[in-house]
Amino acid sequence: MRRRAWVLATVALAGACTLAGRGPGRLPPEPTAARPGEAVGGRPGGVQRVGREAGPTRRFDEVRGLWVVRTTLAARETVRAMVRDADEAGFNTLVVQVRGRGDAYYASRWEPRAEQLTDEGFDPLALTIEEAHERGLAVHAWVNTHLVWGGSLLPTAPDHLVNQRPDWLAVPRALARELWDVDPFDPRWTEALQRYAREHPETVEGIYSSPSNPAVQERIYDVWMDLAERYEVDGIHFDYVRFPSDDFDYSRGALDRFRSWVAFRLSPQRLRQLDEAHRSDPFAFADALPGPWDEFRREQITRLVERIYHGVKARQPDILVSAAVFSSVEDAYGIRFQDWRRWLDEGILDVVVPMAYTPDDELFARQIREAAVSAGRRDRVWAGIGAYSNGLSGTLAKIDLARREGVGGLMLFSYDWAVSEGSPPGAVPFLEQVARLRFGGR
Repeated sequence: MRRRAWVLATVALAGACTLAGRGPGRLPPEPTAARPGEAVGGRPGGVQRVGREAGPTRRFDEVRGLWVVRTTLAARETVRAMVRDADEAGFNTLVVQVRGRGDAYYASRWEPRAEQLTDEGFDPLALTIEEAHERGLAVHAWVNTHLVWGGSLLPTAPDHLVNQRPDWLAVPRALARELWDVDPFDPRWTEALQRYAREHPETVEGIYSSPSNPAVQERIYDVWMDLAERYEVDGIHFDYVRFPSDDFDYSRGALDRFRSWVAFRLSPQRLRQLDEAHRSDPFAFADALPGPWDEFRREQITRLVERIYHGVKARQPDILVSAAVFSSVEDAYGIRFQDWRRWLDEGILDVVVPMAYTPDDELFARQIREAAVSAGRRDRVWAGIGAYSNGLSGTLAKIDLARREGVGGLMLFSYDWAVSEGSPPGAVPFLEQVARLRFGGR
């Protein structure tokens, strides 16, 4: 009975594209927020936002940004030290990871509180905003989109997406036949996905949610709107807004949705042929129609970006929407189904941040230049620099190259590396050296 109920629920979600019932387990309350174009009370969403009212989003002639990994947000003292370090080093933008692995480093209405946060009265995002805005720094909430878990152990929170809705998870092709008739609520389901991620770290970082699942799209949308409505952020930042690779998503739900999506393009005879083949081969439609299959996957990511962008702007027009993207256009488009050039063309993204983490200066410059050309306006590109893979001299060289290309700014990955491995005992701190040598000193 449970298997039949899951199938029926999946079909209903695919047809209605709404989240009618979120299934077993404790669920957050339905939000009172307005949908795009609506307003409740004096402020869109009718919710008091966290952080001082500072007017328009902070804008800088040159964005000097730091990605801040969630571990730094685990305690008040590390948050305060991070803001102080960034300010003293001449950085002006903090992109802080508040949705790391389907959990929250803020007071979320939708996601479980991160297990690392033991002080129930502590809101890392609120404190970051308070401290940073006092110093004139911008704060962007960094949201990991489809990567919802990693590590050797599964999450313990019963309301974590992985535990609460395993039927929302993406399945690699290699496991699709094995899991085809397995109830997603059977422990074997998530254990198999976790095992696959552990054994294939070169292609998948952990467990992903299914991008084509309407319920997944609704959850991610709700997370973004929650942040836009309730926090005085200057921006919200997509990460992992993509498929892990072209080996995903071959879950039963995804393949069924593709069949429905592509059916109208096929002649009745071709549709009957593929339906017949599908009885013995779950991959029949995807394998017979590789072009539309890729298009379908790409469309799921683009439509989510579009919906979120318009939802944010309807609530807070000044919030800047950005995305960390694969710097190789071919890789992003053909393997991750991340069509970020289209997002810029269609005006559904304000800023793109190519993760050009290579130590190769020539490759770095080419990737940033290609992004700038695609963007049309160079201020819509911030160069993503992998400080961890470049060291000090390489990072300084990349800053020079980014400036030479005339882009709107630069982002270093990451603050956490810079103050740990990048600043060994006895050495001048990494950020201090960057400030002195490229930002004019502080």
